[in-house]
Amino acid sequence: MRIHLTSVFVDDQETALRFYTDVLGFVKKHDVPLGVDRWLTVVSPEDPEGTELLLEPSGHPAVGPYRAALVQDGIPAASFAVDDVRAEFERLRALGVRFTQEPLETGTVTTAVLDDTCGNLVQIMHSE
Repeated sequence: MRIHLTSVFVDDQETALRFYTDVLGFVKKHDVPLGVDRWLTVVSPEDPEGTELLLEPSGHPAVGPYRAALVQDGIPAASFAVDDVRAEFERLRALGVRFTQEPLETGTVTTAVLDDTCGNLVQIMHSE
């Protein structure tokens, strides 16, 4: 068994697609129209057949309170591995990305948390 798909709820799929591809560096995998919404996934360019991230519409009534509670408590909705958290932090900050947590080393793990502009906090991390 392996993880094939996971998702983050987003306010606007087109805005999310631009952020997750143009800023974070993922690539679009699937873009299937489903009425007013889309089945819209991105993947890592380093693993195009790997785990897909679904940019899922946030229209369900439970999504708003759920995401608000996570953001208020500083809890990331997703976590992405990077080779160098500090370098990625500097690259993303230069692109105007807002961080809620600058790089933090805790033992063998370094993390930082950013605002994805689509209603979520996202953690980047590296483990030695």
